[in-house]
Amino acid sequence: MTVDSDKELDGQIAEWRAYVHRRRELHHTDVEELEDHLRSRIAELTEAGLRADEAFLIAVKRMGSLDELSREFAREHSERLWKQLMLPGEPDVPAARTRRELPVMVLCAAVAALAIKVPSWFGLDISGDDADFYVRNVSLFALPALAAYFAWQRRVGLRVIGVVALLFIVGAVAANAYPLAENSQTMVLTAIHLPIALWLVVGVAYVGGDWRSGRRRMDFIRFTGEWLIYFILIGLGGGVLTLFTVGTFNAIGLDAEGFIQSWLLPCGAMAAVIVSAWLVEAKQSVIENMAPVLTRVFTPLFVAALLAFLVAMIWTKKGIDVERDVLIIFDLLLVVVLGLLLYAISARDTAARPGLFDNLQLALVVSALIIDVMVLLAITGRITEWGFTPNKTAALGENVILLVNLAWSAWLFVGFVQGRMPFSRLERWQTRYMIVYAIWAWIVVLVFPLVFRFV
Repeated sequence: MTVDSDKELDGQIAEWRAYVHRRRELHHTDVEELEDHLRSRIAELTEAGLRADEAFLIAVKRMGSLDELSREFAREHSERLWKQLMLPGEPDVPAARTRRELPVMVLCAAVAALAIKVPSWFGLDISGDDADFYVRNVSLFALPALAAYFAWQRRVGLRVIGVVALLFIVGAVAANAYPLAENSQTMVLTAIHLPIALWLVVGVAYVGGDWRSGRRRMDFIRFTGEWLIYFILIGLGGGVLTLFTVGTFNAIGLDAEGFIQSWLLPCGAMAAVIVSAWLVEAKQSVIENMAPVLTRVFTPLFVAALLAFLVAMIWTKKGIDVERDVLIIFDLLLVVVLGLLLYAISARDTAARPGLFDNLQLALVVSALIIDVMVLLAITGRITEWGFTPNKTAALGENVILLVNLAWSAWLFVGFVQGRMPFSRLERWQTRYMIVYAIWAWIVVLVFPLVFRFV
């Protein structure tokens, strides 16, 4: 084949791959296997004398219906779930990969679990006066190990490893070199925003350094939602384990609370960060649709709740209180709304026509946008009256960032529902906007303590 035909074929395969990636049943490793199968068929046909474009069309046709193929993959992966870890015999590719990654995951989980105990070797007590140290550094115990796991799994280059390591070092310096007083506003802001900043650093390792790819950023968004679900499930199971441990040891007159507080809870939580990530990667085909399913369940409920709040606020003629706890609640609410939007986007076929659920999402975004405007008005009023503080400034910045995202998302949604814009524009907007969150999180961690003199 000529250079031009090679480029044309690569372009056709790229379009096919983009379509396949929209199928929720298939993980990216499955798509890679399908692409290898497609390319081998194309190679056979071109060797038989066909042109590249003809070979591509015939190969795709011979692979059959993509929907049927997707369901076949989902069924196959569901049936082999337990075989991957429990049954001996000849492994298939995913099973072999799972067994190969298992010891690496265990090693990274052990490193994360032991990392949170290292400060105690230097006299820092997690349950005593040094609790603020652990609060500032909690993300530095597990996330470097998680980034290392993905760096190994994705076989990333030394340049990407260097960038990821440098950002973790910067985060560690900001959390510990600054003289942040206990319970100061800048200390609390650092404790909140450093995990966000470092989680997005983990995302760089997760995508193998290909952060410019909107598809890979969306993969990381999907991973984040599934990881959170697994982490919560493991946490619930850990809570049950803790209760049984306390009860059984109390039955024989032994107090296990010291062990639980010093070892079981902190080490278990750090290890769960790694284990949850491994479960998402190993069991994609079983519950990779869980976050989108939950999105469809909770979107109508959140629409009803937000509309009820707006009606109640208009009826009572009461404004929004801007105390710190209230601001945190409203910001979390807006973040949940964006999460519902993101996971609905990640699971949607961009070629499908707008339907009822799209109108519900539009109502959700518009309601959140109105609430965000009211929160911003309340914050600016307090700043005008009392001046800037770290908390109010951070809240102002975060709500402005959310306002821009919600406003443009609403505009794109309206255009899509009316048939004026493709849905893919909304997806691209959300994945590109992630860099804004990362920049803001680092600004709060690195700049705010200096600007506000560590207050």
